Amino acid sequence: MDFAELEKEISGYIGRLLRENFGRGPGNVFCTISSPFVSIYITNFLSPMEDTLISNQQSLYVQKTRDLMMETLEEQIKSYIEMNTKDEIKEFYYDWNLEEKSGMFLFIFKNERPYKFGCFKNKDLVENETVELSKEIQKTPEETHCKLLNERTLIIVRHGILINLEKEFIQLGFSETLKIAKRNLEKKAINEHRDSYEKYLNARITDYFVDWNFDQDKSYTLFILKP
Repeated sequence: MDFAELEKEISGYIGRLLRENFGRGPGNVFCTISSPFVSIYITNFLSPMEDTLISNQQSLYVQKTRDLMMETLEEQIKSYIEMNTKDEIKEFYYDWNLEEKSGMFLFIFKNERPYKFGCFKNKDLVENETVELSKEIQKTPEETHCKLLNERTLIIVRHGILINLEKEFIQLGFSETLKIAKRNLEKKAINEHRDSYEKYLNARITDYFVDWNFDQDKSYTLFILKP
């Protein structure tokens, strides 16, 4: 099975799984495989009950409910992808944009061989912009890399971004609260830097997502682009 067929199979599976577990499936699911990443972009995904809760300023409840559901679905999705790609997944990230009714899943294969992020026009400017964004709300990352999976999907990874106060919150068991706060801050910062990103990428950013692995002190940001 070639990548195009496999991406279509995974997209179909994700759509069915979400429909079975949430009572309503997404409008579209777009899967992109670019080793070591599998990114999945979900659009028009919001149940009537969730819509009602958000209208009543209860979006946090929707977020927490989805977090609980994803704890159950994560292993099912990982098993399906591993079975069809014959590769092992070592990390999983996800995020929702409830206002836009969209979502992102990002899987990373376990790959013992060093992989390259590749080059594209203004890559260094995009990475520098990300460093400046990070400095504004936490600290300078120890490493910053980005990769275009295709013309519509950009991934940015940062290592070494947690400050000591955040590490203490994690030790005290406040990881979920910290993640919610960091997500709100980062998304506001991304929006403030949007013009610069769009200029460097020569594309409009139509959606963006961010998630963290606190244990590894690592963050992934995903931009959906319209060239």
